[in-house]
Amino acid sequence: MLRGRRIAFDYGDVRIGVAACDADAILVSPVGVIKNSSKTLKGELSDLLGEILPITIYCGWPAHLSGTLGEATEKVGAFIELLTSLTSAPIIKVDERLSTVSAQSRLREAGVNSRKSKELIDAMAAVTILEQGLASEEI
Repeated sequence: MLRGRRIAFDYGDVRIGVAACDADAILVSPVGVIKNSSKTLKGELSDLLGEILPITIYCGWPAHLSGTLGEATEKVGAFIELLTSLTSAPIIKVDERLSTVSAQSRLREAGVNSRKSKELIDAMAAVTILEQGLASEEI
């Protein structure tokens, strides 16, 4: 596996969950969330990418359970275009079906009340996306 940090995004209309890993791709951690505001989004993403300097970006791809694409995939597609304008790092789509369910389950197991921590759920969903992306690199 190539050495370098990776980052993942769980795109949402209100919040975008963010997770990153260390340069050896061993430890995946939630970074937090970025408010999805058209006024500040580009600048915040640019700052974040400049700080982390990812060699790969994973972005949750919201296909329906049936595998069909919907309105959400169009929004994520536009988000990926924005990321492409900010970095030359490759951007890989990761099937995010059930990533939020997985995040909620993990937080519940840790004793965190999911109703009180929507931002944490979004960041943990990004952790799940990044873990899936890293697992695909090992194949």
